[in-house]
Amino acid sequence: MKSIALLRERATRVMPTGSHCPASGLWSPDSDPDAVQVFAEGHILPAHDGVPTVWRRRTAAEVSA
Repeated sequence: MKSIALLRERATRVMPTGSHCPASGLWSPDSDPDAVQVFAEGHILPAHDGVPTVWRRRTAAEVSA
């Protein structure tokens, strides 16, 4: 059974470089919202173009719009 803290972490839609990805899906760096990457849960979020950034989880609807 998952703890409430883990479920809350999965709902997190914004994570900085160096953090573990809380949920698999589409993510974009704040510095370049059009650059969409797919990360699996647990993957360490990388720097974008060699610069630390904040990553935002995106939905398929946001990406295709």
